[in-house]
Amino acid sequence: MKKVLVVHYSQSGQLHEVVKHFTQPLVDCEHIAVTFEAIAPAQDYPFPWPFWRFFDTFPETVYLDPPPLLPSALNGDENFDLIILAYQVWFLSPSLPITGFLKSPLAEQLLRDKPVVTLIACRNMWLQAQEQVKSLLHSLGSKLVGNVALTDEAGSLGSFLATPVWVLTGNKGPQLGGLIPRAGVAPHKIEACQRFGERIRGVLTSEQAIDPSLLNGLGAVDVDEKLIASESTARRSFLIWGGLLRGIGPQGAPLRKPVLALYVIFLLTLILTFVPLSMLLKKLLSPFLRQRIARQKNYFALPSGE
Repeated sequence: MKKVLVVHYSQSGQLHEVVKHFTQPLVDCEHIAVTFEAIAPAQDYPFPWPFWRFFDTFPETVYLDPPPLLPSALNGDENFDLIILAYQVWFLSPSLPITGFLKSPLAEQLLRDKPVVTLIACRNMWLQAQEQVKSLLHSLGSKLVGNVALTDEAGSLGSFLATPVWVLTGNKGPQLGGLIPRAGVAPHKIEACQRFGERIRGVLTSEQAIDPSLLNGLGAVDVDEKLIASESTARRSFLIWGGLLRGIGPQGAPLRKPVLALYVIFLLTLILTFVPLSMLLKKLLSPFLRQRIARQKNYFALPSGE
């Protein structure tokens, strides 16, 4: 009997649906036992987000400050053949509950020397978050053997409007007669996640080695080369502003609010000016940077490949 652990946290419920379809072939297999570990923060994060709490969570998120978690039913002595880590992206970083798990003694016990598949559902910018998760997994002694990234159907421009509306109101849309498109990952993409579970089931039940070729050829990720530079720049600015806000005080500190207001203005300006300019510049220079861009895309697509 093969044993699979699925670690997940879904604030809006979307990732829960992704996990359900992804793991269904494993759950239905009599030769595989699947354990689901839903991460539970000691103080949960509401959905939809209150405006100020959403932005007040940003500094701790980008600095990977682990929040307190409720006790798990697992004790760390369990032995799993594969770990599936499903997470959301908050401010180009893994969500705080997942950070809390990855920095816990329990994760160190469960994940050491184990193969891990990461599963992401987010707007469209996941590269920097995955880099941080890869670093955390490496520190735990885990082996990343696969990554699946599902992104919003609205695309870069459409999700710029749709995602904030969904996050702050709970309404996926579409809205304003379609001017603001539907937020979230397309239902057909979520349902199609079963193909990954089917591949994993086949490997586990046939006693094949679980290695980085696990999900090759299944279209697990799509690296948008136009966003590589934008994510890197945004990440650096997040660390600067996040460090400033952490220095002012903890979450909820009254002095944070005026600085957060300045940060929101800065963030909107960055998104409306630098990001499109960066994407345009990348497009114009792409003929001269073709090999470099190809190397970047190949790197970020690892280990599953596009």
